[in-house]
Amino acid sequence: MILIFALILAAIVSIFLAQIFSRISINYISMVIGALFFLLPAFRGSTDNFNSEIFMGIIVAPLLFFEGQATRLNFVGRKLWHILQMTIVLVLIDFVLAGLAIKALIPISMPLAFIMAAISTPTDATAMTSVTNGLRIPRKNGALLKMESLFNDASGIILLNMALLWYVNGFVNIPATVGNFLYSAVGGVIFGFALAWLIILFRQKLLRSTINALNAQVLLYLVTPFTIYFIGEMIHVSGIIAVVSAGLVHNAEVQRSRLINPPQIHFGVDLVAMVTEVFNSIVFVILGFLFVSIISAKRLGDSPRWIIIGAILYLVNIIVRYAFSRVRFKMNNRDGWIFSLGGVHGAVTLSLAYFVSQLHVTSADAKLVLCSASVLIILSLIVPTIVFRFILPKLSTEKEVTTEAIKLRKTMADRGIETVEKMYLPDNVKKSVIFDLTTQNQTTATRDFISAWADVVRHSDFSGSEKELEMRAFMNAFAQERQYLDAISQSEVKYQSCVYELYNEVLLAESLVVGPNVFDESEK
Repeated sequence: MILIFALILAAIVSIFLAQIFSRISINYISMVIGALFFLLPAFRGSTDNFNSEIFMGIIVAPLLFFEGQATRLNFVGRKLWHILQMTIVLVLIDFVLAGLAIKALIPISMPLAFIMAAISTPTDATAMTSVTNGLRIPRKNGALLKMESLFNDASGIILLNMALLWYVNGFVNIPATVGNFLYSAVGGVIFGFALAWLIILFRQKLLRSTINALNAQVLLYLVTPFTIYFIGEMIHVSGIIAVVSAGLVHNAEVQRSRLINPPQIHFGVDLVAMVTEVFNSIVFVILGFLFVSIISAKRLGDSPRWIIIGAILYLVNIIVRYAFSRVRFKMNNRDGWIFSLGGVHGAVTLSLAYFVSQLHVTSADAKLVLCSASVLIILSLIVPTIVFRFILPKLSTEKEVTTEAIKLRKTMADRGIETVEKMYLPDNVKKSVIFDLTTQNQTTATRDFISAWADVVRHSDFSGSEKELEMRAFMNAFAQERQYLDAISQSEVKYQSCVYELYNEVLLAESLVVGPNVFDESEK
């Protein structure tokens, strides 16, 4: 319980710090905080109890589910041939060449070399955001990299199982490996799709019934990825593929259900955004903690082989991806390098490395795998972070967006205030409404809040008629604010996303002050 609380607290601190140091990806900030955790004696022994399966099921699975839900199933269907090439052909080429390169350059057994090659194949969509912070990645490259990271985990896991059996038994069973891959990957797709569809039908039935409950529905939705992942693993299909497939199915559900119960859908969307942000931060806190614990004097030993192996894995990965993008996808030189460097490794790779250490592998080999995987992940994060700064265009700077947002907020709030000042209202109601509209600028001082708070405490609540007048004043003010933002959205193309964000805030604000529960039934 202390560790869970510490992880959540670390995620909160990371999110706050990311607002201060906006040029640095929140993922890097989380990793630094995780590394600092290792300096605390109370947490140093936590790595001994790290369970990769629990980590995958509790943290990674819901992130992939939500990532899948953000992707249209129709788009996956149109890119299916590309996905199959990336998750089968590209993975196999990388696996074979990486294993042979390690064996040729480092004196280790062939099965161990291919174990390391297998854990280097999965890429991470979450880690990708770390290296493109503040940059605009081409849409085609971004879509391909996202599809690859969603579906290539199963290939890596199957190849890893094959290499582990080779390590333990001394021989490779290719027919069994192919059969396992087909059962795991295809079975994961079918199982995830079928179970998700049944859950959706059940929830849709509840939505149209008299026993629908908002909180219970949202909780049912949130436990969906955990349920699908662990049941999928129990029947030996790919739990990762199953949750991704389930997420894709849920994408279409949201599009066709958003107006049947808007409060429930809006609450669910906000909750998913919060869980995604917190879980993503927790992933990198854990990664930072594990990196320091793995690459420490206690685990390094005297041989630098782990550094060389990690570098070999990364170089082979880069070369294979670049050649594949040029030959198979006919990309130009720049797009080829973006695709090549965009294959970032993260939580899944490290989780597979820990999975190896928990099986019938010698202690020395397990430590070598962990350290090599850490070098691979670190290189895959650092290299594109530097290179992309030179080959990708920058998004509008945070300063520019903030400056424009301040201007838009002020003008928007002024329009609303002007509307209320022209209305005939009791002085106490007008003063209260104008103060609330002024806070939309986010420029009121804390002392202003304290004064307003004290005023609310000293005076009695508004009467029923005053409450209704207050509601009408807000409705007129917000109508003027929306009208202004609507006009701006048609001209300020560069900051259009900022305008729509403000528009959404106005709608949410109106939902807080407008409604039948504004005044009591007895006061109507």
